[in-house]
Amino acid sequence: MNPASDRDAGDKFGRVRFVLVETSHPGNVGSVARAIKTMGFGAEPDSLVLVAPREAQVLAHPDAVALASGADDVLRGARIVPDLDTALTGVAFSVAMTARQREFGPPRLLPRDAVAQGRARLEAVPSARIAFVFGNERFGLPNEAVDRCSAVTHIPANPAYASLNLAQAVQLIAYEMRLALLEDRVAVPADIGYAGEPATTEQIEAMFGHLEQGLHAIGFLDPDNPRKLMPRLRRLFARAGLEREEVNILRGIAKQMLASRAAGQGGGRDDG
Repeated sequence: MNPASDRDAGDKFGRVRFVLVETSHPGNVGSVARAIKTMGFGAEPDSLVLVAPREAQVLAHPDAVALASGADDVLRGARIVPDLDTALTGVAFSVAMTARQREFGPPRLLPRDAVAQGRARLEAVPSARIAFVFGNERFGLPNEAVDRCSAVTHIPANPAYASLNLAQAVQLIAYEMRLALLEDRVAVPADIGYAGEPATTEQIEAMFGHLEQGLHAIGFLDPDNPRKLMPRLRRLFARAGLEREEVNILRGIAKQMLASRAAGQGGGRDDG
């Protein structure tokens, strides 16, 4: 690969975001900045986003600056936000990095499959952004963070010793994403089939909130005994890869549920 190849990939590199959730060690942030820059990412201010890092001044911390080692520009352009919802603003496809098996959650993909889906989103819509989400060095990602992502991936390392440094994990995913973006493929003609605009994370989260209210209103969801209904619905819709128009349809259904309840109509209950 060479710099010309990066230029040929257009602005796709700038629409890939790396999100670090509650990072503990400033040095790891600097190492992550270096890792993504070596793979061609980090030129845009939103390329590296930190969610509630333990060290409030992490971007200026001596360890972070030292380990960035030439990626100071990426470090300076990083953004600190209070929560994951803010970090995923404008993102159409997000991948959670977690080695832990979970009963529910988004579809589980190998890294190469995850980045292939990410590339497809970037190519389908010129304004689409994608994100890879990494958890705390010790505890990883909490369930509620994973649930907000479109897919889950893990690095199939040696099961006898699968310990990876945060920056190493980011480097591997950034490498796979780089290969995917620079891979030569025959483009599918734009007039074959139909692909709508992918729904963003905040649009999907708003839809889930609206849908939960509607299900409660018609008696299908008991808030005192919700069981696994909403996690199952999240998993179902994550597999679907919702588009903006589809989210609007689902919100319209939820609106009608609420209107029916207000008019005195009811429904049967089934928590799933």
